Amino acid sequence: MTAATPETRTAAPPRPDPPTAPVVAMEGITVEFPGVKALDGVDFRLFPGEVHALMGENGAGKSTLIKALTGVNPVAAGSIAVAGVETRFNGPADARERGISTVYQEVNLCGNLTVAENIMLGSEPRRLGGLDWRAMRREAARHLERMGLGIDPASSLDSHSLAIQQLVAISRAMVVEAQVLILDEPTSSLDAGEVEQLFAVMRRLRDEGVAILFVSHFLDQIYEISDRITVLRNGRLVEERATADLPQRELVSLMIAGKSGADIGEARPRGERAARDPQAAPLLRAVGLGRKGSVEPFDLDLYPGEVVGLAGLLGSGRTELARLLSGADRADAGAIQFGGETTRLRTPRAALAHKIAYTSEDRKGEGVVGDLTVRENIVLGLQAARGWMRPLPRGNVDRIVAEYIKALGVRPADPEALLRNLSGGNQQKVLLARWLATAPRLLLLDEPTRGIDIGAKTEIMNLVSELAAQGMSVVFISAELEEVLRLSDRIAVMRDRHKVAEIDGGDDVGVPQLIDLIASGGQTQ
Repeated sequence: MTAATPETRTAAPPRPDPPTAPVVAMEGITVEFPGVKALDGVDFRLFPGEVHALMGENGAGKSTLIKALTGVNPVAAGSIAVAGVETRFNGPADARERGISTVYQEVNLCGNLTVAENIMLGSEPRRLGGLDWRAMRREAARHLERMGLGIDPASSLDSHSLAIQQLVAISRAMVVEAQVLILDEPTSSLDAGEVEQLFAVMRRLRDEGVAILFVSHFLDQIYEISDRITVLRNGRLVEERATADLPQRELVSLMIAGKSGADIGEARPRGERAARDPQAAPLLRAVGLGRKGSVEPFDLDLYPGEVVGLAGLLGSGRTELARLLSGADRADAGAIQFGGETTRLRTPRAALAHKIAYTSEDRKGEGVVGDLTVRENIVLGLQAARGWMRPLPRGNVDRIVAEYIKALGVRPADPEALLRNLSGGNQQKVLLARWLATAPRLLLLDEPTRGIDIGAKTEIMNLVSELAAQGMSVVFISAELEEVLRLSDRIAVMRDRHKVAEIDGGDDVGVPQLIDLIASGGQTQ
């Protein structure tokens, strides 16, 4: 398979310095939620006639900054000025009236209405007390022409591709003659041709003087379309710089560590485990496995007693790869061999039948059940595999639950405690206990240490190492590259939905080397 590289796209040429006056100036923005400071004194500037990329990993504060600007989140401190006038919006409608429009990743339009009705929604021309349908179609056609779209305004929106629907959403956003257009992950579900179509529209609007705030996790796209980049990390401003002056390696380093790559310390060495027998057969072999719009076809072998780390930025395809291996998503290309036999993992239950267990990065949404007890959460996987018409014997349940509460050090050690009352670290331990109780041969862990304290992180990472030493095959995903390096025997590097490299772990590999691979798309420096 030919890996994608940063050279696949043409980098945007350097543009002149922006005008002196920004159209949006946010200074010292602080946003607080109960128990957490989501933004801490952040400054942000957006100039007319530029595409400004907002970059950062999960929890960096990108969405919070956008919501602060558009009035969704109240600001605890700081000031916001639009076109030189200090202001505060009471919501998106308020911001829209002042010329700030937002288009989100999920197209928020009405598929059962016509293109014209969607574009003019809320701005419909009227005549004699009713809607002027002819004027509506005429106005919609004018806005479509501005986008370079030659589609029928009277056609139903759901008859068009997702890319066209995105452009219709932008057309609707521009009905109010927006000065600022916010595009939040608009390319996440588009193919290469559709992305180019969107970029052509963005360039046209930029050249008309519109300021565009662009959020994307695809590095190649950022460097192709953006003029300026702001990097956030942990709710704080790390850097604002012209795209042409910010090398990709340095951008990755700023997002991950908030400091230059030269300052990043080497990771601690991984735990000692027996070397893999070179004659051993893989437990699982993925050949050309992929899913359109999710992750490009990849090859990967997973061996018993080995931890394979997945390294890459958010949106690189780490989670999508794990979901294909777990049956959470269904592959539309390639094949999986498990234990030497070709199999199809169409559902998580099918994967569980093969002793493959998966813990999602969305612990609350797809993992633990807060309103159930610790006991009920731990046995959930076993009961699902057995079938709901065949309840587990109470004695077996008590023994299993007591065993894993003790083994994983769940606190409080009360099987009847409601899970929602436990700390994040203990919730994660209960989730691990659920899948370990199924005696998996392959364990897929997606961000198992996110949002938990240092002590709980250490316990979970030590447990992963112990499980591998006992012969379990483990896939470990973490945004913290130090954790990936500490645990992994091998590391698959992901970028822009492609597996771009695979390296052996060890003391001679550190964070700087991983950053180089991510930034270069797998090209050796």
